[in-house]
Amino acid sequence: MMELRPENKRTWLGEHGFTLIELMVVMVILGILAGLIVPRIMDRPEEARRTKAAVQIQSIEQALKLYKLDNGKYPTTEQGLRALVEPPATGNLAKKWRTGGYLEKGVTPKDPWDNDFVYISPGLHGDYDLSSYGADGQAGGEGKDADINSWELQ
Repeated sequence: MMELRPENKRTWLGEHGFTLIELMVVMVILGILAGLIVPRIMDRPEEARRTKAAVQIQSIEQALKLYKLDNGKYPTTEQGLRALVEPPATGNLAKKWRTGGYLEKGVTPKDPWDNDFVYISPGLHGDYDLSSYGADGQAGGEGKDADINSWELQ
């Protein structure tokens, strides 16, 4: 065991520190990293909303396919996506509507901007068109306001 003598005191306590230059170099490196990373992180929430909307559209499409499999047709525009959570009361009635509906939780989802999805059947691009109008809630737009459409998804 090391004795606590005055000549050993300095190494025994481990008095090693950082110089002002070393601290400044670390601060500059952290500043550069923050300058590169923060702008990229700040744009991520909008990208995440757009990805969530695309995933929701694909999920609704699966429910629509199950609806058609059971009933022979997609819900009409008038019946809307509500036909996936409760039996339609107008138009072509669903004769083999699945108990419990076709969407989890028994509710028609809203897009990440808290707007209703737009459903048109028959659609202009296929049997149906399903869209989210993006951040502005209006048809068209660019960037964060651009529409997310079922016929454009992979």
